[in-house]
Amino acid sequence: MPEFRPERALTPNSTGTFLYMAAGSLKLAFVMDPVESEDFGASTTIILMLEAQRRGHEVLYVDPADLRVVSGRAVARATPVRLSNEGGGQVERGPSRDVIFDDEVDVALQRVDPPVDEAYITATQILGICRKTRVLNRPESILAYNEKLFALHFADLMPETSVTREIAELERWLEELGGEMIIKPLDGKGGEGIFHLSQGDRNLSSILEQATRFGQRPVMAQRYLPGIREGDKRILLLEGEPLGAVLRVPDEGEVRANFHAGGQARLAGLDERDHEIIARLAPTLRAEGLFFVGIDVIGGRLTEINVTSPTGLQEVNTLDRVRLEETVLDGLERQAER
Repeated sequence: MPEFRPERALTPNSTGTFLYMAAGSLKLAFVMDPVESEDFGASTTIILMLEAQRRGHEVLYVDPADLRVVSGRAVARATPVRLSNEGGGQVERGPSRDVIFDDEVDVALQRVDPPVDEAYITATQILGICRKTRVLNRPESILAYNEKLFALHFADLMPETSVTREIAELERWLEELGGEMIIKPLDGKGGEGIFHLSQGDRNLSSILEQATRFGQRPVMAQRYLPGIREGDKRILLLEGEPLGAVLRVPDEGEVRANFHAGGQARLAGLDERDHEIIARLAPTLRAEGLFFVGIDVIGGRLTEINVTSPTGLQEVNTLDRVRLEETVLDGLERQAER
């Protein structure tokens, strides 16, 4: 890669050479997990960074732990980066510097993976102090809408669902659902902590004890949907409008369809039921500043609304032969203009 010139951001043109950043470009801060740890072949964050770079925007990496408040203003240690897909992915860092968000950053994208723990909440609250910088998704809404519980605002679109930490209540709920149900933690990601429970399983009590931490942590319990064998549809929404979809099909003998759990990506279209669900969600997503969202639909039933760092962009691109990152950046630039 060419030598990094941090005093003037560079961007590759169609020939692979580097040009100085065009006037009127944006400064974009990606608040995210370590950039070098991202999978260049799968990461939605990386492909958005690459597209921003291609357009001549300055791309800054921010570790959420480096966010702080100085005199009532959000500040962070930011590092300009330039990415390349060569050799499976390369990251070149420029010199880090302190930036005051409202003075220097046009748009901040919070792309930290769950869990939404104390560190995540602190970082989100600091970003919520910004007044000029457009933060996507809106920090207040991320904090207000847990990815599992948010869907309960649209309970009629979901499978039958209960949230409780009471083991006896979960056992009764399992019986009411006909002896099969799914339980999952409220703060999990990538299929972590999901169990398919069956009445009569000798491990049932032990699983419920571990999942609830012996009755100290609530979990979400849902009717088991046999449609999971055909796949869990991830639908990406941009400003409340459908962007693309991918079907995540679980391996044989596995109940979880998440890509992190080995789910396979399959081509997926949107049917009438999907559009019905999207139409119901869209006004709330737009009103709450939830710019980029991923919803999960199994057998026509809404199961989750992912608002922290939804994934699936590269899988949709590969299957549909599109470049959805261009549409996302178009929307991001519109947000900056506002």
